[in-house]
Amino acid sequence: MFTQVPQPLMYAEALVAQLVSLARAADGPALLGEFVRGVAELSGCELSQLYLLDATHTRLGLSAECLDGALQPREAASLSADYNGEQLLQFALCQSRVVNMVGLNGSLHDTNFLPPRDTPWQSLLCVPLVNTQKAVEGLLLCASREHMDLQAFADSMLQLGSFVLGQLQLLHHLHRPLRAAEAEASTPVSASGYGLIGTSTAMRQTYRLISKVLHSPYTILLCGETGTGKEVVARAIHDYGPRRSQAFVVQNCAAFPESLLESELFGYRKGAFTGADCDRPGLFDAANGGTLLLDEIGDMPLSLQAKLLRVLQESEIRPLGSNDTHKVDVRIIAATHRDLAMLVSEGTFREDLYYRLAQFPIELPALRQREGDILDLARHFAEKACAFLCRERVSWSETALNLLLNYSFPGNVRELKGLVERAVLLCEGGELQAEHFSLNREALPEAVGLNLRERLERVERHLLLACLRKNDGNQSLAARELGLPRRTLLYRLGRLNINLSDVEG
Repeated sequence: MFTQVPQPLMYAEALVAQLVSLARAADGPALLGEFVRGVAELSGCELSQLYLLDATHTRLGLSAECLDGALQPREAASLSADYNGEQLLQFALCQSRVVNMVGLNGSLHDTNFLPPRDTPWQSLLCVPLVNTQKAVEGLLLCASREHMDLQAFADSMLQLGSFVLGQLQLLHHLHRPLRAAEAEASTPVSASGYGLIGTSTAMRQTYRLISKVLHSPYTILLCGETGTGKEVVARAIHDYGPRRSQAFVVQNCAAFPESLLESELFGYRKGAFTGADCDRPGLFDAANGGTLLLDEIGDMPLSLQAKLLRVLQESEIRPLGSNDTHKVDVRIIAATHRDLAMLVSEGTFREDLYYRLAQFPIELPALRQREGDILDLARHFAEKACAFLCRERVSWSETALNLLLNYSFPGNVRELKGLVERAVLLCEGGELQAEHFSLNREALPEAVGLNLRERLERVERHLLLACLRKNDGNQSLAARELGLPRRTLLYRLGRLNINLSDVEG
């Protein structure tokens, strides 16, 4: 670590002294101030800056700065979530790469984040800081007006910064009162930060999970019932993450047969098969640098699962008809409404791929679990529909609102969107009424006047239909999920007059 540093023994002694000093810091501001001051002394630079991501990982703030040996007071200065304005910081943060530049005055890169001085800045070192989970939490920057190569300090600054992040977290927990901790736990993460709608407890938990993984390279597995908005969440992760300036590509793994899906994903070379008259890049190449959403991953054939596992492990692909592999830089988000663990036990899904995909699972809540979000979503869909149809905005009657609130929405957000759009089309006046909504009667609240047997049959019918729809009408999977023999399930379906058309509806 010290072989390239001038006077390595003296540098090592100074580094140890700096660690001891940082360990004695009494609070967060003192720790960060001592850190940037020490970095400036160790590197011999006139400027050192520390940038940290906030809790949602959507905002990068300048937390501490030492200029010419003096700590600079902060005035709530911060950078926007859009890092494109500061390309050097964006590259170091999003690619987790050290940036070392000599001769800044002749560089084409903007350095607006450096304080203006009479003598121009000549040298710069920017080091991404990672926590114990290997996720980037901020940047350490050193700059000098002298012409000097700072690369030799990168490794030691990285280790020192990781120590500071650990100390900062420790001090935060030590000095946080119990009531403040409880209040923080109950404070919702801003939904508007990710372009999603909903303030329910279930959605706040979803926002927290997104914030944890937004700026990490981990593969994400989006789970949940059909219609819960998995593609919308995947796009939000892409749009508010470091790859937002690159492509977002979606592929439904159930939409193509095995042979076509392979060529669609990996591409092919001329002559690979009949009709391949030219080279064609696949979706991994199209999404290079960006994000690839593999929807309905549970329906991917076993042979392709092995190839996908290699992409996840080696970050390289081999097109059909080619003997060569090439690297790709793609963030993969997988989505499914099926139980992958059950598919693994049945032998239809690779266990090693399952654990690789489930590196960071996010279970999206069903609409019936999102208390308080239904009306917000309904109003949003109504406004979008009115704008699309170029008509005046509509109001809502109390009966229409109550009808939606008392409906269980087996089709989740997708069903709500379709219902509202249809209602706007049917509405000839300026107010949506209950009669404009055509709801599934099985999901409506139980009618009054029914005896106990009729009530139980209605509940059982609703449960069976919901389970069949969840499993795409597969009776064997539905029976296994309900803990029933298949013959018993068929008997109950016949007794309740449930047929295939009911499931599809």
